[in-house]
Amino acid sequence: MLRRTLIVAASALALTVAGLGQAAWAGATEQDAKTALAEFERTNAKIKPFVQAAHGYAIFPSVGKGAIGIGGAHGDGLVYEKGKLIGSTSLSQITIGFQLGGQAYRELICFQTKDALDRFKGGNFEFDAQAGAVAVTAGVSVDAAYEHGVAIFTMAKGGLMYEASVGGQKFSFEPK
Repeated sequence: MLRRTLIVAASALALTVAGLGQAAWAGATEQDAKTALAEFERTNAKIKPFVQAAHGYAIFPSVGKGAIGIGGAHGDGLVYEKGKLIGSTSLSQITIGFQLGGQAYRELICFQTKDALDRFKGGNFEFDAQAGAVAVTAGVSVDAAYEHGVAIFTMAKGGLMYEASVGGQKFSFEPK
């Protein structure tokens, strides 16, 4: 009985994760990026001036994440410099630790300086396990700060995830 319950639960989780992450594997369009950025700005008024003051930013309209002990995440996004599209990017993440569930979220990475953006564009860019992101939710004040010239914002789209895991995000960049 326990085995059957575990199989059913794992199957349900796999279907949930597949549904949440489907858009993340489809590639981001400029319209997707504009919509995601507008949603960040609509949810919290402090985001717009933060983005406007940044030298550049990467926006991931949908990142799918799922785990049963070992987890993974993937999302495709676009990169802008001084408001102009300069290329595409993808995010991947592998995590190990106590975690269960699946979720989809948006991610916005602001680059304070040209040097910070150039590091990102150089390829093999990654955040270590200690990198912190500000979760953007309606009605909650955002006290964002740059760390090493980079600020990260996330916004949940759906799903439920419980985790206490260690793992970093890796990014690739493809010029336009």
